Amino acid sequence: MMIDVKTLCLGVLSRGDASGYEIRKEFEEGPLSHFSDAGFGSIYPALRRLTEDGHIVMLPHSGDGRPDKKLYRITPAGRHALYQALTRAPAPDKLRSDLMFILTFGHLLPPRHLDRIISDRISDYRRLIATMEAQENQVARTPGESFVEGMGLAIYRAVASYLEDHRHELVAAALMENQVAE
Repeated sequence: MMIDVKTLCLGVLSRGDASGYEIRKEFEEGPLSHFSDAGFGSIYPALRRLTEDGHIVMLPHSGDGRPDKKLYRITPAGRHALYQALTRAPAPDKLRSDLMFILTFGHLLPPRHLDRIISDRISDYRRLIATMEAQENQVARTPGESFVEGMGLAIYRAVASYLEDHRHELVAAALMENQVAE
């Protein structure tokens, strides 16, 4: 089963009422940001459909002199739909990565450029790891969120280490390719 945006929204709303903006923030900065992606273009149609299906209700909320925002709340039917989705076997993981595409053809790049791409990504991973470690005990998380965050940290650490330990192999292949091409 592939998790769709409606199910992702139900998951966020199972944690409490939220606006469309707050739901989107969960996919940009929250615990879902590392493995799920949903933008306004998919969230609002999903919220409309969930409302039509009776899985959520919209609660008008006035905000201290600011424009009213719409808050959404999961219903018992929505909790049941979320539970049903969670009990299905997950689809196999599929990693989509621009970096992995570039590295697949990395031997075709100038070695210095390739090395810089890898160095930049290692730095990105190390910053992300440091940020996640710093936030580990600052925010209350469900046991599942803590487990998944720990899994994410393990993956990021492993990838950064792999890049550090094996980058020379791909850079050497790029050097050989570039020498042959000259």
